[in-house]
Amino acid sequence: MARLSTHVLDTANGRSAAGMHISLYTGGRPVKTAWTNADARTGEPLFWCERIEPRVYELVFCVGGYFGTAAGAFLGEVVVRFGIADEFGDYHVPLLVSPYGYTTYRGS
Repeated sequence: MARLSTHVLDTANGRSAAGMHISLYTGGRPVKTAWTNADARTGEPLFWCERIEPRVYELVFCVGGYFGTAAGAFLGEVVVRFGIADEFGDYHVPLLVSPYGYTTYRGS
């Protein structure tokens, strides 16, 4: 089974980023929305199916809303654009975030 998942860590406060809104897009079209749970993961993978269409996707993390700084925030939304090449692959996109910076990578 192909899978796409995410996990968000609040590095400013040293905890899981529970309650953050996340949207998944491809080609400018929305695919799925979710909220992070107490473990800062979505309740189920964003994709968990036979295959994922190989293409470019975007995860939009509502960082400003999570930190309560949506109006005038340095980081309002963090957009992570990534490509899926293996239609049967297991993709994990973690986000480590503070109100002023972030990092991401392909996790396992």
